[in-house]
Amino acid sequence: MAVRRIFAAETPEYFVLLGTTLFLVIFGLVMVLSSSSVESFSNTDDFFARFARQALFASIGVPIMLMLARLQPSFYRRWAWAAVIAGVVLQLLVFVPGLGTEQGYNNNWIRIGGLTFQPSEFVKLALVIWLAVVLSRKKDLLHDWKHVALPIGPVALVSIGLVMLGKDLGTVMILVGIVFGALFFAGVKLRFMIIPAVVFGLFAVLMVKANDSRSGRFEAWLNGCSNPADYELNCWQTIHGWWALAGGGLFGRGLGNSTAKWSWLPAADNDFIFAVIGEELGLVGAILLLLVFVGLAICFVRVMRMQTEMFPRVAVGAAMVWIIGQALVNIAVVLGVLPVLGVPLPFVSSGGSALVTNLAAVGVALSFARVRPSRVEPGLVDARDSLQ
Repeated sequence: MAVRRIFAAETPEYFVLLGTTLFLVIFGLVMVLSSSSVESFSNTDDFFARFARQALFASIGVPIMLMLARLQPSFYRRWAWAAVIAGVVLQLLVFVPGLGTEQGYNNNWIRIGGLTFQPSEFVKLALVIWLAVVLSRKKDLLHDWKHVALPIGPVALVSIGLVMLGKDLGTVMILVGIVFGALFFAGVKLRFMIIPAVVFGLFAVLMVKANDSRSGRFEAWLNGCSNPADYELNCWQTIHGWWALAGGGLFGRGLGNSTAKWSWLPAADNDFIFAVIGEELGLVGAILLLLVFVGLAICFVRVMRMQTEMFPRVAVGAAMVWIIGQALVNIAVVLGVLPVLGVPLPFVSSGGSALVTNLAAVGVALSFARVRPSRVEPGLVDARDSLQ
């Protein structure tokens, strides 16, 4: 595939979205190297072990993103059902003895050899495409709740329920956000979404109460980690994250000079990497990263606004809810606004499956941003349904 054809596009939105994403990936690699070096050496005698793994997945994810950016909408329509079925099957594998493995407080992981994979990340991507396809086909019937609930409900409940069985409440929240985001951008009436939202809220409360570890973290969060008895159990990660952010001051300690990463802050290169960013780059660096995510959100919105059909608009909107929503949840957890949920920072945190699927989601958005809809001749849509 010729390089000039990979980057060929007619819209500035394409290049801004691509450039912002690549910047976040590069920035993430730098911060993963900085935040993981101590733990990597402690576990493997190699400072670069986790960084090398993240770089490997970045080298896989970026080409996938660029290839998806060359596809036409009809490709996604044709493979949407296959993608969501594959996602459900992969998620079922976490319950197979010998394949499924537990990390942290959940067992939503598959281990094959020395590699681990989180299939729920692929479920997110599959739902983004599938929801857009189904809602676009029902666009003239969305005023009837049955034409919304019957096709969407069963698949969404199975997908989210399987992840919930794996005890990953953070990912469940993102999946629910993707579903509601797709419904919102499709123009579904808000009153149709009130009852499902209330039911999910009550179910989430029950799931928190049903797990001692989860309920302990939630209660400690409600108390603002003010109880000294919670320090070593439910508040260790949160408090050390706060100390890291406070230690950074305005301009930070300097890249690579974090003290929290010296085994004081669990998941320093993953769920709490924003704390290390705040410590090493200071308030200025943390705010600049937030502004980059704001810019990414603006790129998604501009791509949505240029669409003339429902399918690309809903797909891009759902992808935006996923990536930007997950970034906000991750940062809110580090700041203590939300309880610890185990949600990584998109493009920045370590994690191969998350990075690859995030890049794939951007690739889908880029495929819609590459050409302005008004400049595509209807007779050429099928002929261009291939990699160019």
